Amino acid sequence: MTKILVADPIAPEGIDLLKSRADVDVRRGLKSEELIEILGEYDALIVRSETKVTGPVIAAGKRLQVIARAGVGVDNIDLEAATGGGISVVNAPAGNTIAAAEHTLALILAAARNVPQAHGSLKEGRWERSAFMGIEVRNKTLGIIGLGRVGSEVARRARSFSMRPVAFDPFVSPEYAQMAGVELMDFNELLSQCDFLTLHTAYTYDTHHLIGAKELALMKPTAYLINVARGELVDEDAIVEALEGERLAGAALDVFSTEPPQHTALVNHPNVIVTPHLGASTREAQREVALEASEQVLAVLRGEPVRNMVNGPFLPPEVHAVIDPYAPVANTLGKLLIHLSEGRLMNMQITYEGEIAQHDTTVLKSSVLAGFLTPISEERINVINAPTIAEQRGLAVTERKVTEIPEFGSLITVGINTTSGSLSLTGACIRNEAHLVRVNDHWLDVVPYSPYMLFIEHQDQPGSIGAVGSITGQNDINISFMEVGRISPRGRATMIVGLDDPVPTSVLDQLRALPHIDNARLIRM
Repeated sequence: MTKILVADPIAPEGIDLLKSRADVDVRRGLKSEELIEILGEYDALIVRSETKVTGPVIAAGKRLQVIARAGVGVDNIDLEAATGGGISVVNAPAGNTIAAAEHTLALILAAARNVPQAHGSLKEGRWERSAFMGIEVRNKTLGIIGLGRVGSEVARRARSFSMRPVAFDPFVSPEYAQMAGVELMDFNELLSQCDFLTLHTAYTYDTHHLIGAKELALMKPTAYLINVARGELVDEDAIVEALEGERLAGAALDVFSTEPPQHTALVNHPNVIVTPHLGASTREAQREVALEASEQVLAVLRGEPVRNMVNGPFLPPEVHAVIDPYAPVANTLGKLLIHLSEGRLMNMQITYEGEIAQHDTTVLKSSVLAGFLTPISEERINVINAPTIAEQRGLAVTERKVTEIPEFGSLITVGINTTSGSLSLTGACIRNEAHLVRVNDHWLDVVPYSPYMLFIEHQDQPGSIGAVGSITGQNDINISFMEVGRISPRGRATMIVGLDDPVPTSVLDQLRALPHIDNARLIRM
């Protein structure tokens, strides 16, 4: 009989569902060596965040078909080892959506009416009605950064309080925002207008300290900051400085850069409300997460498709030999485009040329979308769920196939239109490696795997390349490659510079100040 090991506590409803279909052992608190010793008996493993599913643990699971995380993140699971072993990894991202949205509203209301402060005062025997004058949320503007699953639910609930929800999310369409009853705004405009600001975006390299001193200075001094997403999205020192300088009315925080929080000045500030990461801590959320994870496990064991597979499946055998080498090309184009895009996204076009256009290219579309969406999504994206996430965000994707064989055998071109203009990238697979071979109309050949890459739009003229090299050299930044694409001498051109070292903002400013350079954008791969 199928055997399932539950190594961390999950709600009993999930256990009951599993027991109706399989033999289930619940063994909590296992040490790594104990887990390794017994895991060979089981077909499935369910964990939360306590159990670390390392490479040696996975290697011990000789019968293991699926590992489930009853929650969102899978940081405690070695995905590479699981994928290499042909083991599916699934999670349960939807179960805590409502809990996180409701906790956000709870913190908004608590901040508006000074609920924790008044509670503490009365508990200490004081009756201080005048000390806790609050504000109504009615007719106030709620700024939402990130209009994904949780952000959309927050907006829906805010409208019931007669609030005006506005959002910044350049990766959802105006149609989606309109259906959600939310007005899309530019980032700075949203900061300047909102009375409450709530964060619901993914934490990435680009969103580290998304809200810092510069952003707080744009907000009203009467505004409140709410964070139930990730602590690293905000600069905690900047929050304290803004509160002490009376440039921010208050903050309500459920998450912190270090947990338990070590920033005593922030936690103890009288205008800061804090909770110990309770966004998903409801009985209902725990039940939903347990059921969602259990359903995914049973589906994998039955050989059925699942909604939330974190590591994608192998390609179908009939297209594997042709399509497989182009999946990394497609994924790389998506990654590059999201970092190079400016303005609000409107639509995307994918063109397949040559031999690949004669086959089912579904997995290539999914690979493009996975690369494009991963840096800006609060949930883990893979080739399984990327099309669904794109559809939920209202991203319109059109595809075109050209069967004539181009110079490179097969090509993939991905273009996007935004409110700031259009951009297209073309990729090829050469010697089993992803190559970027065209930027808009400029042909070139780059293997885009340097740690940092500069994309420079410039006027082709003598000294252009030397000027860039001179500035990077003066700042001890090592160049790994430099490639220029142009249509005609002394015309508009694209220069791509691969770098081994990070580029400070001051160096970027020097490059952009060169008279022949129109734009310079840095990508961290």
